[in-house]
Amino acid sequence: MEKMSFEVRKAVASDIEEIRILARESFKMYTENAGITGLVAPLEETYEDVKKVIETTEVFVALANEEVIGSVRIEIKPDNTAYLSRFGVSALHQNNGIGKILMNAVDNSMRELGITCLYLHTASRMFSLIRFYYGRGFYIESTTNDRGYIRALLCKEYEAESVCEDRAV
Repeated sequence: MEKMSFEVRKAVASDIEEIRILARESFKMYTENAGITGLVAPLEETYEDVKKVIETTEVFVALANEEVIGSVRIEIKPDNTAYLSRFGVSALHQNNGIGKILMNAVDNSMRELGITCLYLHTASRMFSLIRFYYGRGFYIESTTNDRGYIRALLCKEYEAESVCEDRAV
């Protein structure tokens, strides 16, 4: 069996439709696994929505054979913090290290940009995701039920002396 090679790079306009489809598939699975009912934004995203995100935030894609198989978005805040969202890997390519490869690219970018803390939300009942993020250096800062299910706010600090809890998301 030949080893599959992956590439991670910043998203470009030609990736938009594949990112949109991947986000829809990933978040459909996420909502089912987390028992979330109701509207979830990635399921309703348009081509124009994704185009705007690529133009205004950091978006990374993982590719295999030039096909987008993973993506993640990072919004850089003025206070040198950032917020990660829409992290997804194609169901066919999960558990192959794609998420770790994408997170390594995010970590490298955050360090280059001088980001002190990276935040994200995830469903607190998604043990596999919580475990993944803990393995990548995140910790749970708080939880909220603002969307009808318990979401954990996770934080990763990039400077040893930084105190992210004092910052607003």
